[in-house]
This record gives sequence, C-alpha cells and structure tokens, in this order.
Amino acid sequence: MTALRQLGATQQRLLRHLLMAGEGGTVESLCMQLHLSHNAVRQHLSALIARHYVERTQSKPSGGRPTACYRLTETGHALFPRNYGSIATALLAQLHERLGDSAMESTLRELGHTLGSREITPPPETPSMEVVHILAQKLDALGYEAIAARHGEEWQIEAFNCVFHALAKQYPQVCKFDLAYMEAAGGRRVHHMECIVRGGHVCRFRLGASLSEKKDDGGVR
Repeated sequence: MTALRQLGATQQRLLRHLLMAGEGGTVESLCMQLHLSHNAVRQHLSALIARHYVERTQSKPSGGRPTACYRLTETGHALFPRNYGSIATALLAQLHERLGDSAMESTLRELGHTLGSREITPPPETPSMEVVHILAQKLDALGYEAIAARHGEEWQIEAFNCVFHALAKQYPQVCKFDLAYMEAAGGRRVHHMECIVRGGHVCRFRLGASLSEKKDDGGVR
C-alpha cells in the first residue's frame, strides 16, 4: 500500500485538491470543495503539515490583505505515483537494442561515475572502515536500505533493497551503475560480493585499492 493510500479518505481528497490548485488553497476554498467545517479542515491541515506533506504560504496580494494558503511540499508531491520504472525500462531496452551489451554496460558505468563524481570523495588516506560507512550512508539516502556491516576483520557495505531490481533482472548491466557510482564517490575500487538479483540475501560490496594509488602505480595492483 502506498503512503497516500494509508491516509484517511478525507486527507487524500484534500491532498488531491491541493495538487490541482497550483499556487495552493485557502481554508475557505477547501471547506467549499470538501464540504467540511473550518475546524475540520484546519485539523486535517495541521496533521498533514506535521507529516511534512503540506506547508503554509501566502497568496499573492490582489489589492487586499494577503490570505494564508496551503500547498503541497516536495514530500507531498512524491505521494502521487510517478511511473519512472516503465520509462527507465523502455529507455534501457532501446539503449540495448542500439548499442548491444558491451556499449550499454560502458554507458551505465559512465553514468554512475558521473553521478558519483559529484559527491565529496574521501581523501585517499581515509581508513577503509570510514569509507564504508560514508558509502553506506550515501546508498541509504538513495533508497538502498544500506548499512556498514562487519565480516571478520573487514567492514563491507550491505544493501537490503535493490532499487533497480526489476531492471537488473532483465539487464544485469545495470549493476555496473552501482559499482561505478560507489567507486567515484568513495575513491576506491569496489567488488560486488553478493547480489540480490542473483539470489543473494543482500547486495554486498567490498572495498578494494584506492583508485589514486592504482593510477600512481600505472594501473597495476
């Protein structure tokens, strides 16, 4: 069940009205549209503001006193379905048809590297354990449900949610995006030790050598 469906019917209707209202709605307009009292509308608005789905703003002055308005926040907009999966699958299918396996994999690596390069990379002397925790936090923020986990004497990254699961099942090259992103963001070689798509319990990643060291050594390590 989506987060929107977990809300009551009245709050769902209120959010949909704000979605269509553009610059927002007033308490008065919401009362008329929802057939509720001022007190009931304000209670619903307070509950939705507390959940960061709605925020209070002011209407543009039209010669009179500015009126308090309410509009959806980014979190509120995100409650409504956005079908990225179908679009991404169609794009990858076309990419695969035009480029083939090898070129498609190179393109996904390049995309992952580009996005990872926008992150602040830890200095080469940063301890591996610290880099693991940094990368786990970055992946977790992207929806991977990632943690830093200890395996013997070593810290590794474990991700419990494959955000590209459906895509990766059809196009395994998608996993190269994750690896390239982490390598660029962490400045370390990353090895894919376990994969959910290939039957693993988690996606598990192990850090390798510093990329700056590999470059200094002429690429031999």
